[in-house]
Amino acid sequence: MLTIAFASWKDALFVGILVANVVIGSFQEIRSKRALDRLAALVAPRATVLRDGAERPLAVEDVVVGDLVRVGAGEQVVADGEVVASDGLTLDEANLTGESEPVLRGRGEEVWSGSFVVEGTALFEVAAVGPDSRAAQLTETARAFRHPRSPLQQANDRLLLWLVALAVPVTIGLAISVLARVEGGEARVQALTAGIVNLVPEGLIVLIGLTAAVSAFKIARRGVLAQQLGAIESLAAVDLICTDKTGTLTEPNLRLVELRPAVGVAEADLAADLARYAASAPSRNSTLEAIATAKLGPAAAEPVGAQVPFSSRRRWSALELGGERLLMGAPELFAGADPELAARAREQAGEGRRVLAIGRSEAPLPADVREPGFPADARPLGLVVLAERLRPGTADTVAFLASEQVDLKVLSGDSPPTVGAIARDAGIPGSAAPLDGGELPEDPAALREAVLAAPAVGRISPEGKSAVVEALHEGGRFVGMIGDGVNDVPALKRSQLAIAQGSGVQMARSVADLVLVSGDFSVVPGMVAEGRQILRNIQRVARLFVTKTVFTAVLVLAIGIPTATFPLLPRQFTIASTVTIGIPAFLLALAPSSGPWRTDRFLSEVARFALPAGITIGLGIVAGYLLARYGLDLDLAESRTVATGIVVAAGLAVVMRLEGEHGRRRLAVAGLCTAMALLFALALLIPFLRDFYELSKPNGDIVVAWAAGSALAVGGMLTSLRLLRV
Repeated sequence: MLTIAFASWKDALFVGILVANVVIGSFQEIRSKRALDRLAALVAPRATVLRDGAERPLAVEDVVVGDLVRVGAGEQVVADGEVVASDGLTLDEANLTGESEPVLRGRGEEVWSGSFVVEGTALFEVAAVGPDSRAAQLTETARAFRHPRSPLQQANDRLLLWLVALAVPVTIGLAISVLARVEGGEARVQALTAGIVNLVPEGLIVLIGLTAAVSAFKIARRGVLAQQLGAIESLAAVDLICTDKTGTLTEPNLRLVELRPAVGVAEADLAADLARYAASAPSRNSTLEAIATAKLGPAAAEPVGAQVPFSSRRRWSALELGGERLLMGAPELFAGADPELAARAREQAGEGRRVLAIGRSEAPLPADVREPGFPADARPLGLVVLAERLRPGTADTVAFLASEQVDLKVLSGDSPPTVGAIARDAGIPGSAAPLDGGELPEDPAALREAVLAAPAVGRISPEGKSAVVEALHEGGRFVGMIGDGVNDVPALKRSQLAIAQGSGVQMARSVADLVLVSGDFSVVPGMVAEGRQILRNIQRVARLFVTKTVFTAVLVLAIGIPTATFPLLPRQFTIASTVTIGIPAFLLALAPSSGPWRTDRFLSEVARFALPAGITIGLGIVAGYLLARYGLDLDLAESRTVATGIVVAAGLAVVMRLEGEHGRRRLAVAGLCTAMALLFALALLIPFLRDFYELSKPNGDIVVAWAAGSALAVGGMLTSLRLLRV
């Protein structure tokens, strides 16, 4: 604004460049947002509402006061209300109250939107919706505790702090010199604007946001919803991924392959009891769904007298049907009653099968469903053996991650042999046998060492998964977590990058940074490649921007402060920056790339390039300008033309030096630089443009000073970088 008010609007062209960057970036972000909104609609929370005696799924905004809403394990409570009926309803209210322990809610008690069902089912009557409830804050409350900044965002923050530390004293020195020695508002504003504005990498922040938005759009087309834009380039930093087994590595749907009755039990009776259990259970998980699908008998749903909902922590559940207590859970719980059955369970689990036992108890079910003890008189009726299949492309994805030095660990509630078999089939390496989650060491260092040696951990609780992720992170690993169930949520919260399956529970999707809407694990390599491309391109572009900041500081210190005159007008710096940084950086930040990438030492790597390059280029510009102004006795306009030309020549040389890859990309970059040089040549040759930018028509002396300064700037840059092995 000062430039427009006190100087010439022509010297405010840099504002137009900023506005153009914002407009282009906004267009790309709007385009990306539309694609993300379409994906978000697929995973948006929905409510199961009982109206007119029938259940119907509704969008959250369609729920009204007085509705009866049914919730089950993994679902979120979408409105405030009062429980009408409850079967072991246990809620995670940590987002609302800060209480980490799940809370048991019964008939007549309140439930709040923003909480999640950990176990059990319930029917509640809606008492408040919209702005009167907590539903409007659902997304924020679900993720308020985790907004992990990506490595690039952290590095960029540090970079900006260093640039501000550099710019402040330089700006103060220039301002004192100009105000003390220059007469007239226009001349003062021109000198200050040219020196100060170019100390700031004005387009770098816009480009970082733009590349993230474009990448979000690209992975959205693969069926991945980015709920945090920084999460995309965080994929480049991930060096270890913990993943659930079922639904991620394997197909979510199970199939029944064998029934093995206990001694003295007929197979038909075992099948009938399994069918009764699956048909009568108030809520079905994938195991009960597979048993029901197998149609073991014509059983109809029976009234449930009492129940113990399934919990991955205790690994069993129970129903009271017609005065009988049926139990279902891990075979180890029944191991002492039938050694032959236990041996068969271990054999099948070792082959990668999921094995469950069903049994009967004469004792009443425990009244405390929060921490019930397994009945001591439990008698096994037999085993049900279920099979899982690796998802298509799982082995290829695991091989890709291994080739990119990304470790993969499987954390599952299934038995260690079962989890180990799946890990082995997927090709996950490990020098030790699968671990038992119940026997993990408590010491973080010992836990970390044990997990890193093994390919998988079985029979692990939700708290165990969280402890593993935290221990790995404390050891310096950047940990990603993939999960889809309630038992994965604590680990998702602790991870640096949370990835949820689109088919998973609402609770997991709400805390995730990325959601695999398609549920396809094979999209992970593409996401990793996209994140690394962002990091690689931004590292290169950042070097270009910071190099400009450094040589601008050299010009201020060498010429601006001593003479109170800047070697370039703001409008001249605008045309030079446009052809050397603005257009090339925009194209290169979005272009495909290959080559090395780093998540650590970002700032030091940028500084190793930008400091020597910026200083030598700055010295070349100073030498060319002084040669023209005082050696060849050219006027100020001609000397500034020389300085502008050196900036263009050196800037394009920096672009070529940064894009040092051989092959097609180098040819494309060379073509781009040639086109930019021609644009600047047009500004010199066309009278209107030459007058607009206050450039002089090239003559012999201008060409000599230009060539000398460019040779010193470019040669000095290349030599210094070669000596420093950058």
